[in-house]
Amino acid sequence: MGKLDEKIIVKFLAGECSEEELRSLNVWLEESEENAHELFTLEELYHLGKSDVVSEEALLAKAEKQLSQRLGEERKRKLKRKLFHRWMQYAAIAVGAFFIGGMGYWFYQAGSRSSESLVTVTANETIKELMLPDGTKVWLNKNTILQYPRNFEGGERHVYLNGEGFFDVKRNTAKPFIVQSHAMQVRVLGTTFNLKSGENGQRAVATLLKGEVEVKGNHGEGMIVLSPGQQAELDGMTRRLTVKPAEPGIEGWHDTAFDLNQTDIRTLCKILERAYNVKIIIAPDVDIERTYSGPLKKKENVAATLDLIKNSIGIKYKVIGENVFISSSKSK
Repeated sequence: MGKLDEKIIVKFLAGECSEEELRSLNVWLEESEENAHELFTLEELYHLGKSDVVSEEALLAKAEKQLSQRLGEERKRKLKRKLFHRWMQYAAIAVGAFFIGGMGYWFYQAGSRSSESLVTVTANETIKELMLPDGTKVWLNKNTILQYPRNFEGGERHVYLNGEGFFDVKRNTAKPFIVQSHAMQVRVLGTTFNLKSGENGQRAVATLLKGEVEVKGNHGEGMIVLSPGQQAELDGMTRRLTVKPAEPGIEGWHDTAFDLNQTDIRTLCKILERAYNVKIIIAPDVDIERTYSGPLKKKENVAATLDLIKNSIGIKYKVIGENVFISSSKSK
């Protein structure tokens, strides 16, 4: 792919990338570690520019030091001249697009470390599974970016998520685990949860499966503590943080098998929608009271999975693009 369009980087920093632009960015990041480190450095400068606790002189000095470590003098001058002040302007007008607290503080503190100590992992067209330095297991959904330090230092474990991730956090009561996204942050000691946050910061959903988590909005929306089976949704437009029962199958996208017990057709369809990122339309003639029990292995696509159970629940189906139409097997 080579050089990435500068406009895509600027839009990413402002939280305005389209899905296609985000895919291009992910491809560019996976081409080399240097690309990932460069973006991380530039993003750090962006967040530094938004901080109201750092003087402009200190900011410029820190920026020059960061750039000179990663880039040659010629590239440093070019980036500083063409991009840095532009991002300072974005910082003044992009209210709500990126967070100011939490992660911004982490980025500033991280400035004393080399950018090589920070890791960027991207998942493009496939789900990625990885283990963090503390033993925490993470699954990244498609088109997701995760950033974390090579070693968790200090009194907290901070990571940054853009997209959707499933976390099985290694318990450490002395060092809380904090996931920061565009719209919200989730703070835990040790638990299992799912966080989905779009790159535009307009909506974020945290779902707790086990343990206890503290969810807080990045722009004064408040803080709530979730219990297992609950999810917190933050609406970036209305600035409302609400709690409701978790959607069925919220974690299905990363599982290799579904363990179903008297699961009715409507709930089963919700699980498959989440797992395969499709929309399932149920015809009126389907008996939605019918249930399915037992393990169901996740196949390569929704059609292959439906083939395993269609006779058991009395349905037939048709897949058109990302839509799946289900009707009774008795219908003509």
